[in-house]
Amino acid sequence: MYAIAQDVFPIFILILFGWGLVKTRVLNADIGDGLGEFVFKVAVPVLLFRTISQADFHGASPFRLWIAYFSGVAITWAVGHILATRIFGRDARVGVLAGVSSAFANNIFIGLPLVERTVGSDGIVAVSILLAVHLPLMMVIGTVLMERAEHKVNGGQARGVLNVLRQVATNLLRNPLVIGLAAGLIMHVSGLALPGVLASVVDQITAMAAPAALISLGMALNKYGIHGNVRIAAVIAALKLLLMPGCVWLACRLLGLSAEWTAALVLTSSVPTGINAWLIANRFGVGHGLAASAISLSTAVGVLSVTLWAWMLQ
Repeated sequence: MYAIAQDVFPIFILILFGWGLVKTRVLNADIGDGLGEFVFKVAVPVLLFRTISQADFHGASPFRLWIAYFSGVAITWAVGHILATRIFGRDARVGVLAGVSSAFANNIFIGLPLVERTVGSDGIVAVSILLAVHLPLMMVIGTVLMERAEHKVNGGQARGVLNVLRQVATNLLRNPLVIGLAAGLIMHVSGLALPGVLASVVDQITAMAAPAALISLGMALNKYGIHGNVRIAAVIAALKLLLMPGCVWLACRLLGLSAEWTAALVLTSSVPTGINAWLIANRFGVGHGLAASAISLSTAVGVLSVTLWAWMLQ
């Protein structure tokens, strides 16, 4: 357990460090926004490029990986939605947001650094394959369901699925993560290798990805805090940190995934709620407090749950 804690605790200490930099006014929150943009647009795409270009897939199919992870997403999302609407009596829009907050893991800012430290290169390959479809699929589903819930609650005309897909596809063509994955796949298929100087630059940028991501996340957490909704947010955090990784672990075992891929998927599914829940709440103007509380609570408790899952996987 001590060895596992040595891998997990530094991740959350860096998040706490970033939070403290803004809280004590050593740095302005706007710097955290800039650092987060660097991570999303430069550091992580370069990391994904290098990982995919150098990966050895051993002939493994990505479909079992996707099925294992998204079966956990589907179950957790459904449970979160049902609890929010049936037990807590919230409307359909909050139900969708509760589902998103329960099942949308912070794979980029916490999942990747965690898997890199605890599983290694094979785990990064698994997370990279997941990221190829995770963001577009989750955003399409979240947007479609939220628009339909908005139509149910307030009336009006809901956009069709094709319109949503068209908008998301347009955004994906400019998405740095997708560009990094595609470039890495092209390099991998072509069999080409970067010249030594460029490879050294890529290695230095990828080395910055994990610490920069964690510190920028901690700085961003100052925006959220806990804004009421404590009981429902605590339930959502429990679903995110316990139910979802449990479902993913069971699915991985049933589908016969390798130990490394199982560990990578379970660990990245066990991390706190991602900021995309807040983005969806902001886009539709509903549930800001719930999304903020779920992100803050799951991040605060995440150090314990992630350590528990890492220990169980060993």
